[in-house]
Amino acid sequence: MSELSIVGEPEVLEDVASHPAWIALKAAIAELQPLQGQDGSVASPTPQAMTLVAAIIDAVAQLAPLFPHDEAYLAAVAIDFQRWASQGLGVPDFLDSLEQFQPQQNRVDGLRHLVVFPMYTQNGSTNRLVEAVIVEVIWPEFVAELEAGEYSNKLFVPVRFVDFTAGYDTNSAVLFPESVAMRSIPTFTWGAIFADREAARFRRVVRAASEITHLDLPEGAARLLGDQRLAEETFVMWDLIHDRTHMRGDLPFDPFMIKQRMPYFLYSLEELRCDLTAFREAVRLERDEATDAVTRDRAQLVQYAVIFDRIFRFAITGSRVRNYDGVGGQLLFAWMHQHHVLHWTDTSLSFDWPAVADVVIALGHEIEDLYWKSIDRPKVAHWLAAYAMVSQTLTPHPASAWAAGLPKQTLEGAPKGYTDAVMDDEFPLSMFYEALAKKMADVIESTKGITAAH
Repeated sequence: MSELSIVGEPEVLEDVASHPAWIALKAAIAELQPLQGQDGSVASPTPQAMTLVAAIIDAVAQLAPLFPHDEAYLAAVAIDFQRWASQGLGVPDFLDSLEQFQPQQNRVDGLRHLVVFPMYTQNGSTNRLVEAVIVEVIWPEFVAELEAGEYSNKLFVPVRFVDFTAGYDTNSAVLFPESVAMRSIPTFTWGAIFADREAARFRRVVRAASEITHLDLPEGAARLLGDQRLAEETFVMWDLIHDRTHMRGDLPFDPFMIKQRMPYFLYSLEELRCDLTAFREAVRLERDEATDAVTRDRAQLVQYAVIFDRIFRFAITGSRVRNYDGVGGQLLFAWMHQHHVLHWTDTSLSFDWPAVADVVIALGHEIEDLYWKSIDRPKVAHWLAAYAMVSQTLTPHPASAWAAGLPKQTLEGAPKGYTDAVMDDEFPLSMFYEALAKKMADVIESTKGITAAH
């Protein structure tokens, strides 16, 4: 298959978001969603519901020629919709079409995909409603070279939005196969991350936060705020390394992937570990004289992106109910402050940039050491050690049972008791963050549904 046949005719693809069939598809889905239950089923398969499903099938068929590289998938998704209708619109099963959708096999910069599934959207709808999205792959040459070398990640598919239905008019910035309604769980072969949304909300939030805190941004960070495509490429590099890190290192067997209930600050440490690994590798690439100029430049920008996204957006986005990304952002900020490379003086924020990298890398080493020791500890002892590590830097809630020392009956009981004893907001915002969150509330809210077009 030639590259031209993969990418398609540019002038046609540019108009796909205004194509009558795409508009019809979005309209049919918008009417169908209110008829669906949480599991995706339609309780009363009325003639209206059947007509809407037929309209979806017809629209997909009209759009399919614009995506020849997805021919097998789009044919299979039509069959899955037909079967769903023939079985009375019960709990949908789209395993067959999901197995045909393999975007990781054609990571070509600019390649577009039409994706239609009953699915939930992380940080959006928790219901498995029919959703549709048109995405465009972001695969710059320097990222292709990194992935082909020591940062191999065959499942990673970075994309940007072209258009989407209501489930993605949210904070959701990922498209994962496990979100699809299906009869059984296959081996997952890809995961898509919307780098354009990550970049766009980073730029909006950091611009506002730097003004509020009177932060004099370094030249590289200022470039990120002024260039959406540059920011997208930076986030793709960050995400490439972050994503592969979840299954690499001296892990406490499997810290994140196994579905288990555990104190949310452990998720904070795992996500932060992956980000700090990306940070560390970016520092290494920047300092390596053998690194080419483009990669070295993006490596420096990744460092700014990790720090500013973590401390400005992660820390104050979302509710305070078991917000593990929030705790991770708070932890990075407090660690840098307590190691004297971040300063809040005379109501202005500043950094000692020559010393920042080594201090941030040291926090990553702390988490890695915790992980290395974990395989010799019982699970709950690892949990307690993790709590001790976090609470050395962040101040727990004054009413915290964990901070006071869990009672003997909890310590003697099942792990569930430990988890239940964690407060919803175990590590409250500092006075700095309380004030910043109030000033940033409208900006954070405005990033809902944001794309590169904003």
